[in-house]
Amino acid sequence: MNQINRSEPNVSLLQSIIDAHRSGETVGICSVCCSNDQVLLAAMDVASEYGTPLLVEATSNQVDQFGGYTGMTPLQFREYLLDLARQHGFPRERLILGGDHLGPNAWQKLPATEAMAHAQELIRAYVAAGFEKIHLDCSMSCANDPVPLPDEIVAARSALLARIAETTAAENGLPPPVYVIGTEVPTPGGEASLDAGLQVTTPQAAAKTLEIHRKAFSAPDLAAAWQRVIAMVVQPGVDFDHSDVHHYDPAQAVELSGFLEAQPRIVFEAHSTDYQTERSLHALVRDHFAILKVGPAATFAWREALFALAAMEDELVPEAERSNLVAVLDDAMLRNPKNWRQHYHGDADQLHLLRKYALSDRCRYYWGDPEVQAAVDTLVANLRKRMPPKMLVSQVLPEQAQALFEGRLQNDPLALARHKIAARLGEYARACARNRASARVAG
Repeated sequence: MNQINRSEPNVSLLQSIIDAHRSGETVGICSVCCSNDQVLLAAMDVASEYGTPLLVEATSNQVDQFGGYTGMTPLQFREYLLDLARQHGFPRERLILGGDHLGPNAWQKLPATEAMAHAQELIRAYVAAGFEKIHLDCSMSCANDPVPLPDEIVAARSALLARIAETTAAENGLPPPVYVIGTEVPTPGGEASLDAGLQVTTPQAAAKTLEIHRKAFSAPDLAAAWQRVIAMVVQPGVDFDHSDVHHYDPAQAVELSGFLEAQPRIVFEAHSTDYQTERSLHALVRDHFAILKVGPAATFAWREALFALAAMEDELVPEAERSNLVAVLDDAMLRNPKNWRQHYHGDADQLHLLRKYALSDRCRYYWGDPEVQAAVDTLVANLRKRMPPKMLVSQVLPEQAQALFEGRLQNDPLALARHKIAARLGEYARACARNRASARVAG
């Protein structure tokens, strides 16, 4: 197996934040669940600005032992991220790598034995590649499983995967990973609809989940692993669908927050926090949701920026030379609809809007398409040859225009796009910051 030198104290960086939170500091960490290079570069900019570590998580459908939809294995993703950091001048010692929804998620249509065999190989690949934060997610039913899956089965499968992770770390001479557990795990990438509402996890359900997992990890060879369970995924009452957001209501989660105060060591991990207001993000961290996951909101900002750049291109570039990015992207989605067809519903006009603008941002799966990437490259090249005047930037990217006017930003298309992404991620940085007195709380 690959021997990876891991002398850097990355786990202690994460653990120090968790320990500080449990000691009474209102501090947390944002987990950027994304493989898009411009999102990751923007995340590095934000981490540099706020002097924080950067936690990047690869999700099981993005990156797996077969390549996932990005085409990258865990080791390849790690090298890709480290290469971006080297190019961008971001310190390696401030990077933390995590694996999100690691379990049978991608193989739910297979019988449980087959799906879990794939999940075991998935865990081996992630841990051997040096990923140190492992979200054990066995909450989904496989082809021959009962629906919903009993907590006892979820916990037993999680313990099995933890055992694989512990063995793999030891075999590769790596520090053992830290773990996130849970049974009430929101749907990766957002819900299909919020019409049915959200049910905040009750303290009783959280206590049951914790106790069942404690028993599943009670074998002698997992005792040390249990001490490295740092967080539990619960439903705080936040989520989003294609067109709406369910915002955090602290009053609904007060009992759940109180439950955690009586538990040693752990914090809550909040999934699907995309599109929450900055005020809600601050409240979540205060209420012990010290790990905030974000993904689609960041790629949504990237898509918004690219569409704004394309609008400027239409004003500045002769028609025959334009990238036609918006049309090229939609053509790619129509040619290969597998990443959105089962999620979007409606007539032709509704589907057209959803493909382009849905908050679930299924178009994020298509930026690696060769024709789409070529269109992005053409768009960037066109706007570097014909630099947009600030008055035009102000029309479609007003916040970025203000930064241009103030001399804080270069008038370059990718710099403009990263600045827009960073504006979204900055909300998370301020919500998680240790020096909260200097953090502006937006409404």
